[in-house]
Parts: sequence; C-alpha cells; structure tokens
Amino acid sequence: MTGGADAPAVPRLLVWRHGRTEWNAAGRFQGQLDPPLDAEGRAQAARTAPHVAALLEGQEVLLVSSDLQRAVDTAGALAPLLGVQLRIDERLREHGLGSWEGLTRHEVADRHPGQYADWMAGRPVPERGGEAQADVAARALAAVADLPPAATAVLVTHGGTAGRLIEALLGLGAEHKRVFGPLGNCHWSELSFQASGWRLMRHNLSAPTPEGVEGGVRATGDRGPFPEPSATDAPDAPRAGASPEEGAPATDADAG
Repeated sequence: MTGGADAPAVPRLLVWRHGRTEWNAAGRFQGQLDPPLDAEGRAQAARTAPHVAALLEGQEVLLVSSDLQRAVDTAGALAPLLGVQLRIDERLREHGLGSWEGLTRHEVADRHPGQYADWMAGRPVPERGGEAQADVAARALAAVADLPPAATAVLVTHGGTAGRLIEALLGLGAEHKRVFGPLGNCHWSELSFQASGWRLMRHNLSAPTPEGVEGGVRATGDRGPFPEPSATDAPDAPRAGASPEEGAPATDADAG
C-alpha cells in the first residue's frame, strides 16, 4: 500500500485509539486482555466523538472497531453522530503480548529479567509468547484492504496496532521505526492515499480538553502532542525505561 500500489477503496483513514482504561493509567500491559474504559476514558470518548464527527460531516464514512470492548465503547460514542452502523473487525485488536499481559513493567522486570533486558535493548522477546510485530501489521493491513468503498474510514484500535498499521502503510522498515510518537488515549492520526502512496497528514490529534477537566491538563496515562516519558509512554532512550504502550526503543510492541 505504499508508492506504486493501486488506489485503495478508501483513500482516507482516521486511526483512532480508544479512551483510557485503569490499566493505561497504571502502566499495565493490556494486550488482548480487555479491561474497560475508566471514567476518564468514557469522558474522553464522549468529548472526542463530536469533534471527529464534525471533521467528517457530509462524507461517506465507514466506522470499524477492534472487537475489544474498550475500542467498541469508544467507537460507540461516534456511531450515532455519524449515523452509520459500527463494523467490528478482530484484526484491529491489540498486539498480543503473551505472558506479559496483566503485568506492570516493574512486575515484568522482577519475574522475567532476561526478557525484560531483551525488551529494553530493542531485541525480540519470543519467550513471552504473543504475536510478532510483522503479524500485527499484516492483519491490520488486511483489515484495511478488505474495506468496501467509501471516502473515509475511521479505524478504532489500540496503541500498538495503530503504530504497526501506520508504519506498514508508510512503508517504514525496521531502521525507521519510532520516527513518530505513539498515539495517546482517544487521539487519532489521519492518512491520505495520494499518487505516490500513503501519506501521514496529521498525527496524534486530540479534541480540546474543556476547562475544569482533570484540572485542564493531560490526564495520567494520556499523551498530548509532545509526551514526556511516563509509565504509559514510550521513551526515546533505554535509560528512561521502555513502556507498555510502545515497547522497547526499537522493536517491540504495544499493549494499549
């Protein structure tokens, strides 16, 4: 789907990450486990959905969600505003992280120090089970390829799957991973197919946060446009620690 490919049935994609969960806030690996949105996550979806709907007014739109409930509930805030039926596609679910799912970063370090060291160094961690990054990208690309014709598709997914999908659409190889930051909770990116292939037009956008919500600042576990390292962020250097949201500094995956 990069340069030279045939034009896709849907030439514009909004890749929208689900709202916050308690596990996001605690820096806990979610993977394909399914904790629900927390109160802030539900509020994020409710205030973001009208903003996204306004961007799509008058367009033929598809709304497709991961089958995990935190994504379905986020998408459910948008569907009635668009007047479309929500489609569910399990190929948009989060990266499976095997035995790490349900653990915090510190618990992984204590229980699986060798795996944790590999992860921090940017090496694959096959011993934990779960999925390979390439497999996550392949299934997400297949979901996009199977979309019926429309002007725009909103794909409601997860931090890791969103990252792998965007990288694959842009044709980024391993040497170009992490050239852009991961999506925050209820943030989205926009991609457009043009003559040369897919282009990332906007990244990590969010609806304005009303005054008085979380004190007017970014909620714990949520990223703004220029995130600082945290328990749920992906730091730029191993010294800051890898994270559930994006994995080790070069190769590993997300759990959001």
